[in-house]
Amino acid sequence: MILRLSLQTGTSARINASKKRFLIQQSRAFTSMDDPSFRTHSTAVANNTSSEFRSWQASQNIDIQRVTQTAMVHELTQQVSRSIEKVVPWFLNTMPAPYFRQVPESFRLDHIKAISAIKDASMDMHMNLKTHLPDGRQVLTFIRPGTMPGLLLNMIKELPFNQRSEEYMPLSRIQIYSAEDDSMSLNLFVYGEETKQETDVTLTGSHILEYAQQVMDGSLPPQDEYGRPNPKPNDSFERENLIEHMEKCSESYILRSDPRRFLSQMQLFEKVSGSDNISVSTEYSYLDENNDEHYWVDIALANTLPHYALEQTTKLLFLHSFDVMRAHLDNVSDGDNGTITLLRMLVTPVNGARGDEATFNLLQQELKRCKWLSDSTMELVFEKQPWLGVRRGEIITAMAAIMHPIMSKLNAIAFSKGNILETITKDRYINHAASIADLFLDRFNPKGPLSDEELEAKSKELLSIIDNEVEDTSAQALLTKMIDIVKHTLRTNIYMNNRYALGLRLDPRIMSSEDEEPREVPYGVIMVHGRRFDGYHTRFRDIARGGMRLVTPASPEQYALESAHQYEECYGLAFAQQLKNKDIPEGGSKAVVLIDNIGMSKTGKDFVMRKSVKAFTDTILDLIVDTEETREEVVDFVGKKEVLYLGPDEQVTPEDINWVIKRAQQRGYDTPAAFMSSKPRAGINHKEYGVTSEGVNVYLDVALRHVLNIDPKQDSFTIKITGGPDGDVAGNELKILSREYGDNAKVVGIADGTGCVEDPNGLAWDELLRLVNDNLPIDQFNPSKLGEGGAIHTVDTEEGMKARNSMHNRVQADAFIPAGGRPNTINIHNYKHFLNTDGSPSAPLIVEGANLFVTDEARQLLFEEAGVVIVKDSSANKCGVITSSYEICAAMMLSEEEFTENKDKIVSEVLNKLHNYAQLEAELLFREFKTYGGSLPQLSKVVSDAVNSATDALSIALESFSAEDKEKLLPLFRFHLPQTMADMSFDKVHERVPAQYISNAIASCLASKLVYKEGTKFVNTLPKDKLASVALRYVEAEHQIAVLKSALEGADMPEKEKESILKLLEAGGARTALGVF
Repeated sequence: MILRLSLQTGTSARINASKKRFLIQQSRAFTSMDDPSFRTHSTAVANNTSSEFRSWQASQNIDIQRVTQTAMVHELTQQVSRSIEKVVPWFLNTMPAPYFRQVPESFRLDHIKAISAIKDASMDMHMNLKTHLPDGRQVLTFIRPGTMPGLLLNMIKELPFNQRSEEYMPLSRIQIYSAEDDSMSLNLFVYGEETKQETDVTLTGSHILEYAQQVMDGSLPPQDEYGRPNPKPNDSFERENLIEHMEKCSESYILRSDPRRFLSQMQLFEKVSGSDNISVSTEYSYLDENNDEHYWVDIALANTLPHYALEQTTKLLFLHSFDVMRAHLDNVSDGDNGTITLLRMLVTPVNGARGDEATFNLLQQELKRCKWLSDSTMELVFEKQPWLGVRRGEIITAMAAIMHPIMSKLNAIAFSKGNILETITKDRYINHAASIADLFLDRFNPKGPLSDEELEAKSKELLSIIDNEVEDTSAQALLTKMIDIVKHTLRTNIYMNNRYALGLRLDPRIMSSEDEEPREVPYGVIMVHGRRFDGYHTRFRDIARGGMRLVTPASPEQYALESAHQYEECYGLAFAQQLKNKDIPEGGSKAVVLIDNIGMSKTGKDFVMRKSVKAFTDTILDLIVDTEETREEVVDFVGKKEVLYLGPDEQVTPEDINWVIKRAQQRGYDTPAAFMSSKPRAGINHKEYGVTSEGVNVYLDVALRHVLNIDPKQDSFTIKITGGPDGDVAGNELKILSREYGDNAKVVGIADGTGCVEDPNGLAWDELLRLVNDNLPIDQFNPSKLGEGGAIHTVDTEEGMKARNSMHNRVQADAFIPAGGRPNTINIHNYKHFLNTDGSPSAPLIVEGANLFVTDEARQLLFEEAGVVIVKDSSANKCGVITSSYEICAAMMLSEEEFTENKDKIVSEVLNKLHNYAQLEAELLFREFKTYGGSLPQLSKVVSDAVNSATDALSIALESFSAEDKEKLLPLFRFHLPQTMADMSFDKVHERVPAQYISNAIASCLASKLVYKEGTKFVNTLPKDKLASVALRYVEAEHQIAVLKSALEGADMPEKEKESILKLLEAGGARTALGVF
């Protein structure tokens, strides 16, 4: 055992030199001085060992020195003995009984020795002790004078090992005690996981099992000897269930626990097990005879950081004027769900507060919310403006977050995120902000929501007050925008008691600023404001799917920049998704979650990311599921049920996917397995099967042939790629290039996050494939595999960073495939860097495997100035979203077992479908490019717009179709599906798939068929009100043409003539039959 002692002198302390040296020696005996966080506060005294402290002693006379030392030791020993004789009786009488039951004897002796030393030195009772337990855990004991309110909170703020520490250790236990004479507080904080011992819990927990047996057989009286009500029989208290629960608990927790307390905390544990919820209970402390204002507050917090839980709970109690007299913290395993932190606190009201029912109801509500509140909300409602209350504070900070991407377009400095929140929470304006928050609460109060007319009247009243009372134009603009946000909110979960974050379903028009260029308005926007994150989900159609990406900036400056354009990134990605989703039933959507885990340890960062995923997705479920809870607590101004699907994107893990699907099932989502694609077992892993890259390569192949007159099967060609060999799109593209073209494909440059490798003669295929197969980044390329003129540049040098950042511009190649990298890498400001000094492009062909790598403006300018042909992302990498759509269909139509048993066959059929969809669009693009001219990105958008507008028109028309007419079109959906999936389940399609989804599927299948077969001009020239009827006739004509072709194939006529007629029928038979040209 290693004990550390830290002393802090009081201002009135006067200690003679001999006592100072004695204390220093005692401190050194107990202290390891290598830990700066626990160095003695009397360092100056320790260092002051100059001659003035030694000059009195005769240095030459050894006998005198020996006698002097002996005398001093005797005297000091007597002083210590007299001090301990005084301290021990006082200590035994003043410390509460639980201290002696729960703290080991060795610790108690250390505490007495340390306190005796301090009292003997007439110093303030202020010290820190650090002890190492045999299993490596650290015990920090903080002793402070007095028991004033807020003392515990101050101690917690001094604790090391928080989530921002690189040496993070979990807080596994606390024990908080106050002397009964209020002279001191003594608190123990244990860090590190307790080693799980192979012990028989029936022995260590025998006192609990015996008590539970008495509860179950009814042999206990209604109250125990202290007047506390005994628990009622419960199935959880059965012996087998108790033993199973105790197996999850630490031995020390079982041994220290009072049986009644253990059963009570077990019930709280079960309420939150398997979730991320919080459960709270309060009861009067029956053990305190002299004061009827003592209460026990018990809290179970699932899957939270214990240090944070303790700090925030203590802060909340302090702000509600409750002093913490005693406290215990323990962590209990919850299996795959992590751990559950159990907090038990003995509190007493101070400063005139009362422990009545209303106070504890409010306290329970806020304790539940505390885990999920953002730092900005906590600071606002617990420090700056505590009168606001949590709900109003959350609304104000959420609105500040929403306003940032809108208002920063007008003035990035005046409307920075910090300035926005600071302005609307100033004392001069906070009352106005609070009134707007009240307006929001009134609008969505389930007991009586404001009507549109009432909302408009109250809004005008508030606007008039703001106009008269607020002179600052920035503040006036922000407060006015807050009212606009209220008016543009269509749903919110503000009144849901167990919500994880605050969610607002917004009318997307609120996200546009007045002076921006007109653009397509999304169908819906959801904004989620939570602890350490803000998230947007943007979608362009009612039923939509798209990935969820996590953005984790490395610095506060980068975070501020990301916050300003977070919505724009989400909008851009969702719009790109809408363009590429043209072949599937779902429209385009995207979720971007901006997370603040700056400066945290690796463990802390990962923890915050996983919590953010949970809070974000659960809040979306609050706003889209139709359950008894949401019908009672969520006021709906959307007017219809909404269906959306998520997919994984940057930094989302398989564990996240599993949790989201499980949570969707718990929350009552209609098709939980489809709520998020890429489920590890029942999904189609995009990286494993290379689905996105298979489509990218089809476009590359067609483009090489049409643009550069290169037959890649016969001719040599060069490629440069951004995205590492360990990445999804880049790594799989390398495998496909090698598979399809062998040495004809020469990769002359690759760049990723670690650096870049270049070789004008082509990088060695065996080495590239080694990196791909071993999942290694490009900086692991073996230099010996480079040819003459080859080079490796890594980002650990400034020169290497520059080379990596410019590789896509410098290296000369036939084609460039951006298969990784941040959006807008090539933009209107730097597009000329892609050109050589003579104005020719460094690559005449770009096939966009990554989203938004090149901006729209840069694409057009590269084409106009240098003739660069660019296959846009919405075409080139669409096969990933098609695969995800097939996963959604599989999740709805097949059980997990059915899918996994037939997975190989289904995946093979999906890959064939992907090649077909990519080939159809690629051929159409270059056919129209050759016929009509224009830039390829513009044509790509024309194709997407043609399909999507046709889909929209058909979807509307289908609403008026008879059931019989819809059934005639159902084979379109069946043909869209992989054959095995359709054969297994299509007879049950109406039972398993929502009708809305079926209609969308029919519409998108028919629209893409029309466009790919007949071209964009055919569809775009049709009147929208006629499109549906023409499409229906087209399907019938196709059926007639199929009958004719079948008959013709059996006709007795020359094969050459037969083949020519069949081709004519295939190319234009249906269109001719319609009489539409």
